[in-house]
Amino acid sequence: MQDALVIAGRTFSSRLIVGTGKYKDLDETERAIDASGAQIVTVALRRVDLADRSSTSLMSLLARKSWTLLPNTAGCYTADEAVRTLRLARELGLNEAPHMVKLEVIGDPKTLYPDNEQTLEAAKVLVKEGFVVLPYCIDDPVLCRKLEDVGCAAVMPLAAPIGSGLGIRNPHNLSLILEHANVPVIVDAGVGTASDAALAMELGCDGVLMNTAIAHAKNPELMAAAMREAVIAGRKARLAGRMPRARYANASSPLAGLIE
Repeated sequence: MQDALVIAGRTFSSRLIVGTGKYKDLDETERAIDASGAQIVTVALRRVDLADRSSTSLMSLLARKSWTLLPNTAGCYTADEAVRTLRLARELGLNEAPHMVKLEVIGDPKTLYPDNEQTLEAAKVLVKEGFVVLPYCIDDPVLCRKLEDVGCAAVMPLAAPIGSGLGIRNPHNLSLILEHANVPVIVDAGVGTASDAALAMELGCDGVLMNTAIAHAKNPELMAAAMREAVIAGRKARLAGRMPRARYANASSPLAGLIE
């Protein structure tokens, strides 16, 4: 399909964004990401040695692949921390200008829920400095509208807590966010299996970001391929338009012309 994901004027044929953490080794990481078909790959700046360019390092893998790198601020608990971390990524030239980044400011270490106020504060600063900001946030329609209003290029509401695999817990809120959004809505966090990804796309989301669902699968490479297909299938179903739900049966074959 000629149906691209467009973020701040940049076009991507894949609507699946994947992470680089939690795999058992570098080879598994590469094979899984390749199988996913993802073009955008996110990396936690505070959890990887950015200076290590040895052949067995994640940075060496990222350098030799053609993926679009999306640095993220996982592990940051204040707006200041997140802003400083992303400024460092820009100075190191980790991704091309305009610098597309994933903003993540955690408010609670147990649930890893984001801090709404700190996220919004950091987003304002980063947008003013020319970053293309994709914020991870609660599935709150009001917050998503505020993030869009300050200039975020997309909003990324969670489906469920990070790494939980619980799937989409509140499709109603996602629908409200989608109803008013004028930027891409990308589900981030909580996806557990392919049907979760397909449902996100069927609801009308523009993309899905995931890591643990693939990395912690028994066969990450196979799960990555399943996620790739699920995102495509869900998007096609959304564009096709599902049949209306009915309370009672409706025969597939017409009753007229039955042989007596």
